[in-house]
Amino acid sequence: MKEFEKIYDQYFREVYAFILSLSRDEKLAEEITQETFFKALKSMNSFQGHSKMNVWLCQIAKNTYFTHYSKQKRYVTEEGKDQPGDLILEKLMESKEAAFLVHKALHSMADPYKEVFTLRIFGELSFREISELFGKTESWARVTFYRAKQKIQDVVKEE
Repeated sequence: MKEFEKIYDQYFREVYAFILSLSRDEKLAEEITQETFFKALKSMNSFQGHSKMNVWLCQIAKNTYFTHYSKQKRYVTEEGKDQPGDLILEKLMESKEAAFLVHKALHSMADPYKEVFTLRIFGELSFREISELFGKTESWARVTFYRAKQKIQDVVKEE
């Protein structure tokens, strides 16, 4: 236990500064740093010395931060907060003329953009569900949807 106290004292500031540079939030950086050292304590026996201690701790910190970040992002998304591009499309769909332009742009679009956009907007499927349908990653579904949305917005702007 004394050995871990030395590690904590030696590397706390470095891990904290690393997370602060990622998060730009002092409270969050402190919380993630504490969680990092807790995880490190629990898995100290798995540290094999293939890397420096500070690198190992920063890797734990980075993974902890990104896990926290993705949970927060998921929470905000599930709360129903729309992305800016989604609001633009929603406003376009309110008027019949604008909705016709969106459908016209969608009709001229190639697959898989057309299908991913349709499944996301009209089918109200999550990116995870879309990715499973296509046998691709969730990132692929997000990028494909984003590109489809951009193409539709470009066509609507031209009209």
